Amino acid sequence: MRTIVCVAALLLMPWSLTAARATEPAVLPSVVVYAPSPCLACIDWADHLRQNGFTVIIEEKLQSDMPRIKRWLNVPTALESVHTAKVGRYFLEGHVPAADILLLLQEKPNARGLAVPGLPGGAPGRESYNPICDTACTILDNGGQPKEIRREAFNTMLVGPDGRSSVYARH
Repeated sequence: MRTIVCVAALLLMPWSLTAARATEPAVLPSVVVYAPSPCLACIDWADHLRQNGFTVIIEEKLQSDMPRIKRWLNVPTALESVHTAKVGRYFLEGHVPAADILLLLQEKPNARGLAVPGLPGGAPGRESYNPICDTACTILDNGGQPKEIRREAFNTMLVGPDGRSSVYARH
């Protein structure tokens, strides 16, 4: 009986080692962020990435250096934002949510990278917190006119090898 138990344990050992490896968290590549100094929203976005398991390196640049970096990484002009980042073989332009980056790294599409053009309110690093509203919120002035948009819908764009973009995720 003892021999059968030992043989069964030996047969199951490779499976248990494989199962243990499958539950280990994947090691994420570092994200290098090129950002003009000072840019608090850029720092907040980097913190968002850190909270989602990324190691982030911020390289502060002069505002005049940013166009050269964007050209180096082939970021389409129409999709530009303030900061630009690199993760693996992809660029990240603007306030791209960490979940979209994780999906990109998992799917590994033939693409240049992801972009969230402009500075949409509510994107990671661009949040305006309001305990009353957790969706698209607008603060009105005394006359009832829109004063400040606290959260707006935005898209993460996937930029293909030819520079054409398509919606990768909607937020």
